[in-house]
Amino acid sequence: MPKLVIPTPHMEAKVGDIAETVLLPGDPLRAKFIAENFLDHPVQFNGVRNILGYTGTYHGKPVSVMGTGMGCPSIGIYSYELIHGYGCKNLIRIGSAGSMNPKVKVRDLVFGMGSCTTSNYVRQFGLPGDYSCICSYELLEKAVAAAKEKKLTYHVGNLLCSDMFYTPDLPQTGMSWSDMGVLAVEMESAALYSNAAAAGVNALCIVTISDSDLTEESMTAKERQESFTDMMEVALALA
Repeated sequence: MPKLVIPTPHMEAKVGDIAETVLLPGDPLRAKFIAENFLDHPVQFNGVRNILGYTGTYHGKPVSVMGTGMGCPSIGIYSYELIHGYGCKNLIRIGSAGSMNPKVKVRDLVFGMGSCTTSNYVRQFGLPGDYSCICSYELLEKAVAAAKEKKLTYHVGNLLCSDMFYTPDLPQTGMSWSDMGVLAVEMESAALYSNAAAAGVNALCIVTISDSDLTEESMTAKERQESFTDMMEVALALA
């Protein structure tokens, strides 16, 4: 791997500007929303490529939040730089996902215990087999406890991390992801989990179900904002 020089080509933060715990929404404007509505005394540390990042405190604990963009390559870059350049130890993705299981309803939370993937991202580590992308149990345990305390509806299990948002409608020739118990599909967890594992740090993907092809339901803008607030509060409780 090339040696990181701080600031990096993608981040203008200085060493010490970013907390060890960082929330990672895909949308940079959601990072701005979290900073302005949940953090005390937030300070912006990044604006390169409009990927907004902020550090503040939550209940007295330092917390950062930064957008990552969409897909494995994008979160792969930012999570790598946060870990190896800025010393981040707890990386928590918060985002939306589509249900792949009839028991997982719109507005439910899913904690990604594992991440299956159609991406080649993990294969580029050169492992002599197929790596199982899993989250940090330490963070998962805390997330479940926070969801129980808030009496939220949540599920724990496998995610599908897909490289494609618009997946072609191809004939099925074998088992489906849902047949194998996969709960929901998103686009970033496998890169985050594998980067964290390679560096020995903690990562967790928390998603809110925003739509379901099984029921043809989808959130309104108002419902999405309210449900995402639940997800943000659970994630912040992990700091």
